[in-house]
Amino acid sequence: MTEPSTTRAGADPAPAPSPTAARRGPVVAALMITMGLAAIDGTIVSTAVPQIVGDLGGLSAFSWLFSGYLLAVTVTLPVYGKLSDTFGRKPVLITGVVLFVAGSLLCAGAWNMASLIAFRVVQGFGGGALQGTIQTIAADLYPLKERPKIQAKLSSVWAACSVAGPAAGGLLAGYADWRWIFLVNLPVGLVALWLIGRHLVEPARATPRERVRIDWAGALAIFATGALLLTALVQGGVAWPWLSAPSLGLLGGAAALAAVTVAVERRAAEPIIPGWVWRRRTISAVNLALGALGLLMVAPTVFLPTYAQSVLGLGPIAAGFVLSVMTLSWPVSAAFANRVYTRIGFRLTAILGISGALLVLLAFPLLPFPGEPWQPALLMLLLGAALGLFQLPLIVGVQSTVPYEERGTTTASVLFCRQVGQSVGAALFGALANAVLAGRLGTDGDLDTLARALDEPASLTAEAMDHLRRAVDAAVDYVFVGAAGAAVLALLVLLTLAPRRFPVLEDGTPHDDRLRTTADTHGD
Repeated sequence: MTEPSTTRAGADPAPAPSPTAARRGPVVAALMITMGLAAIDGTIVSTAVPQIVGDLGGLSAFSWLFSGYLLAVTVTLPVYGKLSDTFGRKPVLITGVVLFVAGSLLCAGAWNMASLIAFRVVQGFGGGALQGTIQTIAADLYPLKERPKIQAKLSSVWAACSVAGPAAGGLLAGYADWRWIFLVNLPVGLVALWLIGRHLVEPARATPRERVRIDWAGALAIFATGALLLTALVQGGVAWPWLSAPSLGLLGGAAALAAVTVAVERRAAEPIIPGWVWRRRTISAVNLALGALGLLMVAPTVFLPTYAQSVLGLGPIAAGFVLSVMTLSWPVSAAFANRVYTRIGFRLTAILGISGALLVLLAFPLLPFPGEPWQPALLMLLLGAALGLFQLPLIVGVQSTVPYEERGTTTASVLFCRQVGQSVGAALFGALANAVLAGRLGTDGDLDTLARALDEPASLTAEAMDHLRRAVDAAVDYVFVGAAGAAVLALLVLLTLAPRRFPVLEDGTPHDDRLRTTADTHGD
């Protein structure tokens, strides 16, 4: 399939008539609120696990509070993307908020761990609709030149809520009740629903000659394939060994279902994941590059807090600060990215960003032992700045290469690949870290168990403490080298697969700028 008609990728196309910032305000507020809901829910439960387990029991299954939510979000992203292109963004976003709020209410009323996990999955079904549709609406509302502003706002909300989540969860669980973690979503979600319903108006769609056929078989196949694959990645090496029957069975089942999915999608009249998602060089390159981003992000987000506490001896709050500085520089860098890509293009800007990230990741193993907290914090500040230059041009660029009717599917495919990359990274780097620890200590063990041992210094001699800390330091160093390998993969994708200039559609084409607010349609 050929690419859409294009303009030069670094040029400023003639702006299309679009809503003013003031008129878009309520819709942008709704997007930021719903983005905050999705972001904070991924981390707010973590610090309340002791209280939840103490109340409901089920310690052996508590990890599914996170895995179940992640599975539901990831496997539903492509489905919601296609539905938003078929039926519009507004009904999909409203459905997502309703499911998320309903899941929150059900979680607050859970009576045992099994019911809480099931209701977290309901939340995840809503979260999948929120993540993809918010990004799509943001691209619909703003012309190309202004998109970095809204993307920077959404990135700031995501970063702030992700960092604040654990602290908020701990406060609510410690001073109120863990059920309030979910109840606070209700008023926030209702406000978002009112803003969306009142201010977001989509154009009337032409009545199709034939009734729209939804590819339910493809949706079910994608859901089943993703569920088996992510379950294998999330639980492998944790709940069971990698080479055990459960892991091999899940991976084999996922491979078989992937073949079935491809066959089903090829025959579908309106496939959930159309073939053009992978046939177009720009989209396939961005999908692979952001999949590599998800892979490398596991190093700072999962392993750096353990490093800060176990090697540097910091408390949980100070360890969180070492990571949080990355969330300060990322949105600032993203906000200024348009000044770079309007001059040198999307591809070269992303290459510049991932090259900087590669240097930062390779610098981490060079830090002295044990070192000072400002040293990894400085690296995270630089990493956030580099990744802001990498991610935003790719998302804005790929959204600008497709018309309105394909933007939801395209955005969802990008986010889906990033989510899968994170799951693969967690499994891969977790196995790598445990292998390094086993080699250093001469015994089987995992990073979490070792970190808990280091939290009780009275039970260890000074020599043993130093030996364990050096083992953790080495394990995290290897993980960051692996993350640098993921950055190299992204760099190679951009150099070899991505086109030199993204085939950007003019903002003035009939497909673009079709989303309106009530202020535009009713003159409020």
